[in-house]
Amino acid sequence: MTDTLKKIQDHFISERLFYSRHAKSEMQLEEFGEILDREVAEAVASGRIIEDYPEDSPYPSCLIFGTTDAGRPIHVVCAYCAGENLTIIVTVYHPDPQRWIEYERRLP
Repeated sequence: MTDTLKKIQDHFISERLFYSRHAKSEMQLEEFGEILDREVAEAVASGRIIEDYPEDSPYPSCLIFGTTDAGRPIHVVCAYCAGENLTIIVTVYHPDPQRWIEYERRLP
């Protein structure tokens, strides 16, 4: 998983990204306040993969948890496309503390 995270982080640095329409909509309408592109980049740079979805189609994806420079928790679902040398941002949200333990584990 660490290799995938490094490649995704490199894509953020080189701007080899594609935000899905769903991700952009979720970022704008986030109940805890709008999430900016800069905040997504900060969260991924400081983040770690907390869930892996290797069977997702058309590309494997993962859930990254990270925090912004201001300490805001962010979840980013990314699909890494090796053939395209691109990361697709599937969705982005501020995790609800009532549904997550320390924003890293889902509550039962």
